[in-house]
Amino acid sequence: MKVIDHLRTAERTLLSFEILPPLKGNDIRSIYAGIDPLMEFKPSYINVTYHREEVIYKERGHGLLQKIRLRKRPGTVGICAMIKAKYNVDTVPHLICGGFSKEDTEDALIELNFLGIDNVLALRGDAIKSEPHFIPERDGHAHAEDLIQQIAGLNKGKYLHDEEQEAAPTDLCIGAACYPEKHPEALNLGTDIAYLKRKVDAGAQYLVTQMFFDNQRFFAFVDRCRAEGITVPIIPGLKPLTTLKHIAFIPKTFHIDLPDEFARELVKCRTDADVKAVGIAWSVQQARELRARNAPGLHFYTMGRSEAVRSIVSQVF
Repeated sequence: MKVIDHLRTAERTLLSFEILPPLKGNDIRSIYAGIDPLMEFKPSYINVTYHREEVIYKERGHGLLQKIRLRKRPGTVGICAMIKAKYNVDTVPHLICGGFSKEDTEDALIELNFLGIDNVLALRGDAIKSEPHFIPERDGHAHAEDLIQQIAGLNKGKYLHDEEQEAAPTDLCIGAACYPEKHPEALNLGTDIAYLKRKVDAGAQYLVTQMFFDNQRFFAFVDRCRAEGITVPIIPGLKPLTTLKHIAFIPKTFHIDLPDEFARELVKCRTDADVKAVGIAWSVQQARELRARNAPGLHFYTMGRSEAVRSIVSQVF
């Protein structure tokens, strides 16, 4: 079932989770261990992220460098198929621009369609560590808008090559990302929302936000989107802080602010357990308010760890 159909037929705020593929060397059991404790809450769908291969350069002598591509996590498509088969729950694979040519993208979409996975979250993706900024693959997409256009085109039977005239159109529901505190590369929130509308006009049927900790920022963002003619559902994305490292890492990495009240409690924390207790309490407060304000869904970023998210969901749903 498509995410947009879940949203249209829901009688309450939907629940969904996002997981990471396991690190290289782990098997599917590590995925199941993170999902099993959450299935009692009957999520409408589960997102599976995609991680680009990393590139390193090794010295080979005489001033020569060898470019080596490393793949540290298994494929998203296969994980989605396994989750769907085991739990009978819809899955949403992430598809990114980075590392994919248009041909690679078309192949991935054909595979998703063949497996009966009818959702995809279309993202540009981040630059790899060896790049100063995002660099698209040769004959790849530079922006999520372009990726969305290709997916929407395939849904109409528009393949890359004319000889594919007898190929059937796909039927994929397209999601996209949005940023209540603006994308880090955007000039300001206004220009970011203008680009967001282009993604929706290209074919995105729903939006899911980057994590945030200030609900007022989310409500204001939704109001601005509606004022600019963006009418698709906007699903808030939530993540509890659970370790001392999160206090510095998450605001810096994801370019988000922590509300004063939340920050005052966090600076008092001396252990991971302290942070976890404060983080869970804050997320419960966020989730309850969002649900009371009729958010179409709550999307939890689990990062492969279910304990804190399970505690939050049990108090909200």
